[in-house]
Amino acid sequence: MLGRRFFSITRTLSHENPLGIPRSPGKSTTAKPPPNIPRMQRGLPTKQAIRGVKNVIVVSSGKGGVGKSTTAVNLALATAGMKHRVGILDADLFGPSIPSLMHLKGEPELTENGDRLVPLMNYGVQCMSMGFLIPQDAPVVWRGLMVMKALQQLLHQVEWKDVDYLFVDMPPGTGDVQLTLSQQVIINGAVIVSTPQDIALIDAVKGTNMFKKVNVPILGMVQNMSLFICPNCQHETHIFGDDGAMRMANKLEIPFLGEVPLHADICHLSDTGQPIVISQPDSAFAAHYRTIASNIIDSLNKQKNIP
Repeated sequence: MLGRRFFSITRTLSHENPLGIPRSPGKSTTAKPPPNIPRMQRGLPTKQAIRGVKNVIVVSSGKGGVGKSTTAVNLALATAGMKHRVGILDADLFGPSIPSLMHLKGEPELTENGDRLVPLMNYGVQCMSMGFLIPQDAPVVWRGLMVMKALQQLLHQVEWKDVDYLFVDMPPGTGDVQLTLSQQVIINGAVIVSTPQDIALIDAVKGTNMFKKVNVPILGMVQNMSLFICPNCQHETHIFGDDGAMRMANKLEIPFLGEVPLHADICHLSDTGQPIVISQPDSAFAAHYRTIASNIIDSLNKQKNIP
């Protein structure tokens, strides 16, 4: 399997280390340096850009089930439709969704010298995911250190081709993946996805504050599943509450990027690998994603002081 070859080039596989992720012999894996020691003295990597990528945008949520991955994919496709070169990196190593959402499967090829993975492509967007490297039904049963090493390789051993905007589909929460990314990669901005429901907003606030704490610019908040439109009578119902994410964005003093209704077409088309921005480009729902994508780029340009 190419995934094994990529992660274990010239290394022996073992039961405890199935992808051959290298360990440092003789070094403790639990000792933590005092927090007042500078990063370089602690041996921590400094932040670096991802080769071949101009802008990194992480799409995050405080909890699962709010439609973050569907939002990330449709925003990436909407941005590609604006004549930008776009990539998607699936950073959810335990539950990768990008292969299904982007209707992709199979193993990526290696570059000519065999040290980097070539992203798969569909709908004009470059894609990389752990889901391309392991069988679809195989669980990722790894300890934290192995996960972080795999993430580092996905970040820095992928041959992105002149990507203007790399959308990173984050796992839910504020754990190891979020911390590793924010410490090791230059992130140009974070997009927070939430439903209007209070319980989702509580965790969205935690995610927002985490990015602020690690000095990642917040590009804004997206309200997903903002209301339900009955397909028969077109009656609108605010199932999860009314404008909760908009009010929270105002309270946190971050931009409100827009909202997307809850509709069966968005869900069904995502499940079949035909995101609505591609399959129904003239629909009102696709227009919502295009508006949000445009607002994200505007917010990013403001962060960079680009008129």
